[in-house]
Amino acid sequence: MSRIFTLSEAQTLLPVVEALLRKAQTAGQHVSELEDEMQQLSQRIFLLGGVHVDVAVAARRRAERDKSVQEAKDTLSEIDAIGVQVKDLEQELLDFPSVLDGKSILLCWKLGEKEIAYWHTPEDGFAGRKPLDPRQGKTERERLN
Repeated sequence: MSRIFTLSEAQTLLPVVEALLRKAQTAGQHVSELEDEMQQLSQRIFLLGGVHVDVAVAARRRAERDKSVQEAKDTLSEIDAIGVQVKDLEQELLDFPSVLDGKSILLCWKLGEKEIAYWHTPEDGFAGRKPLDPRQGKTERERLN
């Protein structure tokens, strides 16, 4: 069973998971850059019918790419271990499983937002985002008063 977050818990964790999300994105961007570089080298070799390649440099770049891939995977696993769901790394979306009125919901946050201010059902996804109900951050006793 996945962890259930109160709004307060999710807000408190937000700086930690934001830093992890940024770390994963940086590693992912580095992977993309290195893959583009390797693709360009492959195309140059193909178009020219072969070229002199510094094998040691190419091997270092491939190892660097592999290290960045592993860093991104490890960072995403760390976020997952906290109980937060990375919905889309490129769109920078995170969901915190929660409960509202006895129903499962996801507190939804997008990189750049100052705080968690939206939620949606698991079925509706990001397209179904709604502003948080003022009751969400309150205890059961506070909601009844």
